[in-house]
Amino acid sequence: MIAEYLKYRKIPVLFSVICIAFYISFAYDFDRTDFVKLIGLYGALFFLFYKLVQISKTDLRFLTAISILFRLVFIVSIPSLSQDFYRFIWDGRMALAGWNPYLYLPKDLIAEGTAPIAQAAELHEGMGSLSARHYTNYPPLNQLCFIISGIFAGKSILGSVVVMRLLIILADLGTLFFGGKLLENLKLPKHYIYFYILNPFIITELSGNLHFEGIMIFFLVWSLYLLQTGKWKFSAVVLACSISIKLIPLLFLPLFLQKLGWKRAVVYYSIVGLVNILLFLPFLSSDFINNYSETIGLWFTNFEFNASIYNIIKEIGFKVKGYNIIKTVGKISPFVVILFLTGMAFLRKNDSTQKLITAMLLGLSFYFFISTTVHPWYIATLLILSVFTKYRFPLVWSLVIILSYYAYSIPGFKENYWLLAIEYLVVYGFLIYELNAVKKQKNLPLIK
Repeated sequence: MIAEYLKYRKIPVLFSVICIAFYISFAYDFDRTDFVKLIGLYGALFFLFYKLVQISKTDLRFLTAISILFRLVFIVSIPSLSQDFYRFIWDGRMALAGWNPYLYLPKDLIAEGTAPIAQAAELHEGMGSLSARHYTNYPPLNQLCFIISGIFAGKSILGSVVVMRLLIILADLGTLFFGGKLLENLKLPKHYIYFYILNPFIITELSGNLHFEGIMIFFLVWSLYLLQTGKWKFSAVVLACSISIKLIPLLFLPLFLQKLGWKRAVVYYSIVGLVNILLFLPFLSSDFINNYSETIGLWFTNFEFNASIYNIIKEIGFKVKGYNIIKTVGKISPFVVILFLTGMAFLRKNDSTQKLITAMLLGLSFYFFISTTVHPWYIATLLILSVFTKYRFPLVWSLVIILSYYAYSIPGFKENYWLLAIEYLVVYGFLIYELNAVKKQKNLPLIK
């Protein structure tokens, strides 16, 4: 039976074996300073992923099986493209020790010799000075994930990594399940979900590098499915859980207004707010509020990475003012985003689930386009939203965003603005093409 299956599935199986070999190299024989190897491996994996979805779109069991298998390749690997996981482990062990992780700076505890956790010095060194000198900004349910890793592996960094990776893989399976059901409900081809699930961008950034956007996305997709099936109150509870993993879904709340209507929207927002207050309650204090708001503010006024429009504004600022105007831009940009989303909520029809998701996709894209910092894993949310729409520019972005990692190959971390220009010219060009095609009601590429 297996031999007969392989007889008719030679090409997909061969492609899958090659992918496994490449993922093994990615997981266990890769240094993020090797940019040439990075783009070589990633480019090959992306091509193979796209062909696998094309060839096997009628064999969803096969696509599901290899999606799981590719993720399991990373199971005992240490993330190579991110060091954030050291802070995750630190926060989880702090909470387990009875210390509120929002109230203490790792650098201070190390300097004082009072860190109450195992492997404190190793974790402090691993997370880097940038993370160590700032308060944690990870919401409560995200902290719960860190705590779970501490419960099962309180004295092993690799053990903690394995536990967190399993949580993210389980979340991806949940996204596959509810994403597939939502596609069916919207009368869209079910294989579209594999543009997300099988994408090497998602496998390497979430399962490989332990970014918890995967769990946030699971709750978000589940919430949208519940909303589509009429269970809007339960949808609000689940959306609150998504927000309590990562705050990004807060941006979507104004867009729900037309879909829900005023009366239901008030109840929906109240449920989201109440659930989040309850989740934050164990950590609440005046110091927590100050520390958390200060840390969130830093993302707008201090940090820069992989920006597009902001880089142009910054150069203009240098010409006019003679210095970096990030603090000014960072204070203004949140209001610009809120204004844009409010305009979309009232001036655009978002009365169906698919129109709502399209508005979410375009609204979040606008936020990233004007942001000072767009780490690669941020666009995972765009990628999943695009699955339920006519747009595929996030799929293209998930390919070219790998160019931003060039900065890690340079001692002292330095971005290459020519590579960033290529990245964003491709993304903007494809977006403009798709907007024009949708306006003319033409069929779009990459959607079959």
